[in-house]
Amino acid sequence: MKAPRVFQLTALALVLVSAVQVGWWLFDQHRLAVEKLHEMQQIYAQQVVAAQALLEAGVPAGRVRALLPDIVVTGQRAALSADVDGYLRAEERRRIAQYAWESSFFIIALAACIAVIAGALRAEARVIEEQESFLALVSHQFKTPLASLQLSLETMALRPLSPEQSRTLIERMLSDVARMEGMVTRILESIRLDRGRVELRREPIDLAGAVARVIAGCAERAAQERITVRGDIERGLVVIADPLALDVILRNLLENALAAVAPLGGGSVAFTGRRAGGEVELAIRDSGVGFRPADAPRLFHKFTRLHPGGGGSRFGTGLGLYIVRRLMQLAGGRVGAQSGGVGQGAEFVLTWPAAGPQQQVPADADEGAALAEPAARREHP
Repeated sequence: MKAPRVFQLTALALVLVSAVQVGWWLFDQHRLAVEKLHEMQQIYAQQVVAAQALLEAGVPAGRVRALLPDIVVTGQRAALSADVDGYLRAEERRRIAQYAWESSFFIIALAACIAVIAGALRAEARVIEEQESFLALVSHQFKTPLASLQLSLETMALRPLSPEQSRTLIERMLSDVARMEGMVTRILESIRLDRGRVELRREPIDLAGAVARVIAGCAERAAQERITVRGDIERGLVVIADPLALDVILRNLLENALAAVAPLGGGSVAFTGRRAGGEVELAIRDSGVGFRPADAPRLFHKFTRLHPGGGGSRFGTGLGLYIVRRLMQLAGGRVGAQSGGVGQGAEFVLTWPAAGPQQQVPADADEGAALAEPAARREHP
């Protein structure tokens, strides 16, 4: 066990022992205070009895008051002075209140210490779990492309190959290198987002054009996997975002959708954009493997891959949706996910504040978006 964890566990044990000790000390002091007041009350009660006996023996009342100044004589009856009786009752209430406040303060302070240490232990446990998941994930995800690279290189080294065979192996190696580069890029992006080392620009972006560019970039892969990708974005939808961040968000969501649809041998992915009150919504709906509704919040955590036979077989890092959520938070937007269950597809919804009239894209950008819109609406075979 690491030294910091040993220290935390030791400190937690000491605080727990201290809390028990303080509780017992406060209880004992309260008990002693009550017993002391009770003894004083008994002493005054004995003085009352003695004064009554003196009066019954014929001792003058003045003499009794001189001997016992805390006793009041009324006629032939002796009683404790009202001032003394009030003082005893007030002292009893004061002591009880004092120990109640002191006990509350110490117990709350120690409980806060326990909560802080317990939170630190839970946070460390989560970090350790994430580190173990990260190492296992990286080891697994890098092993396959590295093995493929090694096999291709050994094949090229063992015997002469025809130009077609060499081209096939080179394309495979480039694909493996690109896959590893993508994983490294996502890992570095997640670290930068965690540490807040990202500065995003805020400028108006035509949503239809941004979606069209992302769809065009994945058209070849979608065609190979028999996935239809289409876009249905209202004209004139503008969001205030960083262009590169928006491209990363859309690309990650599209790649996630393609990875969910591919195991089924084909399907569809649809982008739908619309205005919703004072916001702009973009929904990405796929016909893929889906997920359990209860797992929706976990999708955006680090290293989470819930798609059975989907994300795991697509060499994913489990960081794409986490990066999407962090970039949307930094842009002042939000992202959510829903699914009817496993095998029923999934829908991801991005929401941004709508751009004001002074934040619209320039006219030339509108023309570019108009040209790009047919691509956004095009269905890929």
